[in-house]
Amino acid sequence: MHDDRKRSGFKTRTRVDDARERLLGAVTPHGRTARVDLARADARPLAERVTAPNPVPSYDRAAMDGWAVRAQDTFGASGRSPAVLRVAGEAGSDASVGPSDAVRVHTGSALPNGADAVVMIEETEQVGDEIEVFDAVTGGENVGDAGEDVEAGQTLFEAGHRLRPSDLGLLKSVGLARVSVFEQPTVGVIPTGEELVQANPQPGEVIETNGLTVSSLVSRWGGVATYRDVVTDDFDALRAAIQRDLTKDVVVTTGGSSVGKRDLLPEVIDELGEVLVHGVALKPGHPVALGVVEETPVISLPGYPVACIVNAVQFLRPVLKHVGGMDCRPLPSTEARLARKISSEPGTRTFARVELRTEDGERVAVPTRTSGSGILSSVALADGWVVVPESREGIPEDERVPVEDWEWSP
Repeated sequence: MHDDRKRSGFKTRTRVDDARERLLGAVTPHGRTARVDLARADARPLAERVTAPNPVPSYDRAAMDGWAVRAQDTFGASGRSPAVLRVAGEAGSDASVGPSDAVRVHTGSALPNGADAVVMIEETEQVGDEIEVFDAVTGGENVGDAGEDVEAGQTLFEAGHRLRPSDLGLLKSVGLARVSVFEQPTVGVIPTGEELVQANPQPGEVIETNGLTVSSLVSRWGGVATYRDVVTDDFDALRAAIQRDLTKDVVVTTGGSSVGKRDLLPEVIDELGEVLVHGVALKPGHPVALGVVEETPVISLPGYPVACIVNAVQFLRPVLKHVGGMDCRPLPSTEARLARKISSEPGTRTFARVELRTEDGERVAVPTRTSGSGILSSVALADGWVVVPESREGIPEDERVPVEDWEWSP
């Protein structure tokens, strides 16, 4: 398969959606779970449905500052003919409300036994050990019922939901201290290329950035990355590097994924396992290879930085979410008017980098002047990208387009 590809190049490229579906179909969620304290559960995906063991609030409470009463004792009360009730205590004490009694309460106070309503403080006047009530109330008026916020047994979150800080507060409010979550998927990130160095490049050398970028993306997407040292373009070294990381849930390589003499990774993957896709109809970054070795997905990303990022978002992100039992939500987007036309090739999904500006109160998407897949600053300084679908030959100036925020974390 790889020899044929080297001879013919990428004359046939798999559509993006088909490539992603083929890869996901060959991958199984790891299914590993752990029970963790709420303090350690932020951003973790739930492994099971969570229901409320207790209601919130757990008691009927006053919704206003005022007096807890029996509603029937206020019937007929008015400014001219107030109902007169006996002061029977303060909220928080053991006071209860009997016939013609009133107990002072504050917003959030537990409703005393015997009371079924609260008269607002503004509608009363205290005279010694009695109060005059100038407006009648009905049963339940100015009272927050037990379970008004959350009912006991109510489903709070489904499995796969990625917990947010506000979710943790809700879980604690219903009496939960620990939850079952999926373990974070592990990813081996292997930068490749004999020209790569970590610093102080000499002529012909390039500073390695893809491994750092991909490792950071893995962390944002809920995984745990192991950022490996650079592996040179040697078949045996590449094979050993992939085999070492087959204990991970996902293996990602950067560079060496095309069809040149030094692009050995598709051949290595094919020897160890199976290359499912090599060459995808997207730009920038069509020479991506997607495979499986010993049931572990192996994603070989192109070496050009922008192409690497585009493919990581399109393939690594959904695989990582799938393996880790997480929802893979669509990327959020901002609608804007296109400042200049975007050209694209029919049959290829194009990701055009843009900057977002505001002109005369209108959001405007300005395509970056640089379109090369090796120009890292063109994506680092952009605000997102416009996706041109395979069915279109570019997008004309002034058309309103969604700008995807590819750096969004969840």
